[in-house]
Amino acid sequence: MARILVVEDDQDLNNAYCIILRNEGHEVKTAYNGKQALTKLKDFSPDLILLDLLMPVMGGLEFMQQYDLVSQHPSIKVLIFTNMENSPEVQEAYKLGAERCIIKSWTAPHNLAGVISDSLRENAPHSKAKTKSKAKAKKAKA
Repeated sequence: MARILVVEDDQDLNNAYCIILRNEGHEVKTAYNGKQALTKLKDFSPDLILLDLLMPVMGGLEFMQQYDLVSQHPSIKVLIFTNMENSPEVQEAYKLGAERCIIKSWTAPHNLAGVISDSLRENAPHSKAKTKSKAKAKKAKA
């Protein structure tokens, strides 16, 4: 199964995601902000990062800027997990290499494993799903 880093400041959500993903057989590490995530990534190489955008200490966008996903870590998929649909922050996350944006209020925690499995099944990072997601976001913005 996959190696996943969950970066979510809400402790209850973080714990729920971790339990659900471990029950699916994934190896899961957690962080509660972007700064902790950067520290975890020194010793852990995930296949996928589930990343909240709004967090204390260091938010998701600052994390993505410092981690330099596109040029330094292109094989790692990042799924943004937020309630800010079609916001400038989500658009910026796509520019920084996010694969997909998942709206928290539309995705029950027990459905998260399916969404992640779908993303992991895609052949390559930053694949057609990202292009489709970006196209939808651009349409909605226009």
